[in-house]
Amino acid sequence: MADNPAEIETIITYLEMTAPPSSAPPPPPMGPLAIMLAEAPTVSFYRYLYNTVGENNLWWERRLMSDDDLRAAIQAESVDLFVLYVSGVPAGYFELGELEDGKRIELVYFGLIPEFIGQGYGAYLLRTAVDEAWSRGPERITVHTCNLDHPNALQVYQRCGFEAYDQETRVIQDPRELGLFG
Repeated sequence: MADNPAEIETIITYLEMTAPPSSAPPPPPMGPLAIMLAEAPTVSFYRYLYNTVGENNLWWERRLMSDDDLRAAIQAESVDLFVLYVSGVPAGYFELGELEDGKRIELVYFGLIPEFIGQGYGAYLLRTAVDEAWSRGPERITVHTCNLDHPNALQVYQRCGFEAYDQETRVIQDPRELGLFG
């Protein structure tokens, strides 16, 4: 338990999927939408997505990265960033990273911009991410979530077919105390 008010206890759950889902994908939500691969995403665009999607869930690690380090991370050959657009507006994204020579694909980041939560985009985008990952021929797909993420995150991953394989508790410095959030 975090005893210092500048610290937060976080419970991280690690999940995996070892076979493609057998259920039909959810139908796309109504209205014009597109999911596009962001080829060589710019740092400013990535920071917009990461910061906007992660603001309410205290996503902080990439806020600490320098522009050069972040550019190297998001433009690496083993990383792909897909952006969901609804009526031409960015609504969410997912980031896939290839690990272990393609034997494992990690869903590194996944989320929606707050205004698009609760409208069916999340299940659709997650299934798209899972299907894209399986199309690359891995042995398994992994993702992790924590108690700071959206309250339904763990349940959404499990409904999609992910199963928990590990859990750990960490105490982190409250990122708000680091001046990372306005």
